[in-house]
Amino acid sequence: MSELKEKIKKIPLLKTSAGPRDGEQWVQRLKEEYESLITYVEANKEADAHWFNLESNAAGTRWFGTVWYYHEQVKYEFDLEFDIPVTYPQNPPELALPQLDGKTLKMYRGGKICLTVHFHPLWTRNVPKFGIAHAMALGMGPWLAAEVPHMVREGYLKPPA
Repeated sequence: MSELKEKIKKIPLLKTSAGPRDGEQWVQRLKEEYESLITYVEANKEADAHWFNLESNAAGTRWFGTVWYYHEQVKYEFDLEFDIPVTYPQNPPELALPQLDGKTLKMYRGGKICLTVHFHPLWTRNVPKFGIAHAMALGMGPWLAAEVPHMVREGYLKPPA
């Protein structure tokens, strides 16, 4: 757990509390989001632990990319997508892996991963300091670590050809 805390400490905290409807404040928040994401990705690459690619539309309201996880020396890669909610940053984005829809109980319709029990309370306590990089590090990363091995064991995921 202390290793995770050290990784999280390296992700810059955000200052601007603004969502997509907040005009220039949203532009400032988006700059902070990109800076935080770039710092997190660079730290992952330096540690040889890079595990996602992410980009957004011009408005920063729709995000998409890929995530991957290695299990038993096999790389499992998935498309990632999410929209920034109107209530952001009070509510985190709902991260979705559409191709895994229906393959695990820890997922909602459309492939949205379940983050309500563990991640959502942490996010709520850290508004507006947490951003997309934190959602990836504390939400998506742990979810993949728990669910990919389970889905492989249960036969829901097969090694890529």
